[in-house]
Amino acid sequence: MKETSTYPLRLPKSLKAAVERLAKQEGTSLNQFVAMAVAEKVSALDTAQYFQERRQRADPEAFARIMAREGGEPPREGDELPD
Repeated sequence: MKETSTYPLRLPKSLKAAVERLAKQEGTSLNQFVAMAVAEKVSALDTAQYFQERRQRADPEAFARIMAREGGEPPREGDELPD
C-alpha cells in the first residue's frame, strides 16, 4: 500500500462543482482527480526547472560549431525539408 497523507482542502464552491463534474466525466473520484491534477502541475514545474537548469549549462559556441560543420549523412527518404 502506498503511503498517503491527508490535507484539508478548501475550494470555492464553483471550483469544487467544476471539479466534481469533471471527475464524474473522467470516471474518477474527486480525491483522485485532485491528486492527479496536483501531480500534473508538479510534473510541469519540475520539467520547467529541469530545462531551465539545462539551459544554464548550454554552450552556444559549441552548438554553433556543431551546426556549422560539414559532413554527416544526407537525409533519409521522407526526412527531406519541404520545398
